[in-house]
Amino acid sequence: MTALFDEQSLAIVAVLFICTCTYIKMRAPTLLNTREGFRGILWKAARIGERLSPWVGLVCFAAGIGVLLR
Repeated sequence: MTALFDEQSLAIVAVLFICTCTYIKMRAPTLLNTREGFRGILWKAARIGERLSPWVGLVCFAAGIGVLLR
């Protein structure tokens, strides 16, 4: 089964996508300047990661604990 059919795995993939986009924006901000098309989706995910970073970090920590306890 893929990660898209399990709710917990889908949430982990979404959080990791947000974290990755935020990291890319911090390292190379010119890559995510465009707000249209596919890069627009990446820009929006990076914006979510910037604005909600304490909550995203908490969810990443909780996901890591959940994976360890499986």
